[in-house]
Amino acid sequence: MSNIEERMKELGLELPECPKPVGAYVPAVATENGIIYISGQTPVVKGKLLYKGKVGKEVSKQEAYEAAKICALRLIAQLKYAVGDLDRVVRILKVNGYVNSEGDFGEQPCVINGASELLEAVFQDMGKHARAAVGVSTLPGDAPVEVEMVASYV
Repeated sequence: MSNIEERMKELGLELPECPKPVGAYVPAVATENGIIYISGQTPVVKGKLLYKGKVGKEVSKQEAYEAAKICALRLIAQLKYAVGDLDRVVRILKVNGYVNSEGDFGEQPCVINGASELLEAVFQDMGKHARAAVGVSTLPGDAPVEVEMVASYV
């Protein structure tokens, strides 16, 4: 077991099964220069969207925060699948978070903190990253949150 996976275990986190694409794209693209782009993930657990609806209406800010944590776990699962060993990760470079927001909801950064804080807990200093947190009018399947990630690896 890798050091990162051991830390996840200590944190009480379990990697989900690696999600399969639901469209015409690949889950991750690794470049020759050690950069990997991970496709956006929604809060799906065991094949089911755990939360559904607009944040600020059907989904609370706290539920959306938890949904973002699920997205981050799914991103880590894709990362492990793509690079084989999470100890090969050098740095989480960028996280883009999309929040399916009710018109007057403006706390997207608080929601995406769920993903950012989980990544920092798992990868420690290597998990500190640049980020965008954007409100959108809808997401696939009416998911409240979608998160994508860019990382570097050796």
